[in-house]
Amino acid sequence: MKQIVIFGGTGFIGTHTAQRILLEPGVEQVTLVDMGQPRKDGYAAGLQAALASGKVRFVQHDIRQPLPLDALPKADLIFNLAAVHREPGHQPHEYYETNLLGAENVCAYANAVDCRHIIFTSSISPYGPSEEIKHERSLPVPETPYGGSKLVAEKMHTAWQAAAPGRKLLILRPGVVYGPGEGGNVTRLVRSLVKGYFVYMGNKETRKAGGYVKELSNVFLFGVDYQNRSGEAVTVLNFSVQPTPALSQYVEAIRQVTGIRRTPFSIPRKLLLGVSYPIDFVARIFGIKQPISPTRIRKLYRSTNIEPRRLQELGYTYQYTMEESFADWRKDKPEDFQR
Repeated sequence: MKQIVIFGGTGFIGTHTAQRILLEPGVEQVTLVDMGQPRKDGYAAGLQAALASGKVRFVQHDIRQPLPLDALPKADLIFNLAAVHREPGHQPHEYYETNLLGAENVCAYANAVDCRHIIFTSSISPYGPSEEIKHERSLPVPETPYGGSKLVAEKMHTAWQAAAPGRKLLILRPGVVYGPGEGGNVTRLVRSLVKGYFVYMGNKETRKAGGYVKELSNVFLFGVDYQNRSGEAVTVLNFSVQPTPALSQYVEAIRQVTGIRRTPFSIPRKLLLGVSYPIDFVARIFGIKQPISPTRIRKLYRSTNIEPRRLQELGYTYQYTMEESFADWRKDKPEDFQR
């Protein structure tokens, strides 16, 4: 594992993954390929130091375009983390354009440099929402363009693996991934709790698969090590805290870390959904971006009850409890927890 190339390498997951990989013995250089510049936040200090020393390189490129082979090394391991993923937020064709063209171009690059190992981050979205437990052997039934595009991209990577002997493919299907630099739903949850305006929206016991970004980075390396030891060619791993946490467990972990005493109350979901329609309608007319939409409200109380069954079967040991993960996040990026 001397030369590592991470597509989507300057994003949230890519930044943390790169810093984790730099701790591994035998890694000579990590190349980050992305449209955005590497992050300069305090939690990315290790990455900035490695960029300055030359151990990390940055190549600015849009993964939807053919890859510049002359600017990239002969990779020993490829991470494909690049994706359009925020829902809602994009037109249906945008999910397919980025996620499928990206898969095509990454696999073409792997062919060109004869790389034998790819890690692809898919998502739990191909399973679709479910109150019943789903695991790696469950039939995927995606309900959104994002979920559909990720499932097709999985098949494209699988076709790459099957095209030549000796190739290995590790597919990770994470739930919501949170931590310093996330800037999404869990960051908003933390801020609403510490600022005192969080309320449950009829979703206190809704289960939401998810886990800490540094845990996911450890799982990447665990999966690679497992494949190298076992010879398993294609491995699919769900990623989430186990058992799948309810929203109330996220809330309680944050309250414990921050010392919040106020107990959130709950708004009936029918009332909230009814109000979201006129707000969304008016916002669309005037081109106003705002977080209240029927799509987002429905997501609040639809469970993603996804179980990381294969991680359990393979004996993976979690490095962080949920409370420990939020404490570590607070240490790395305290401003996210300021009142």
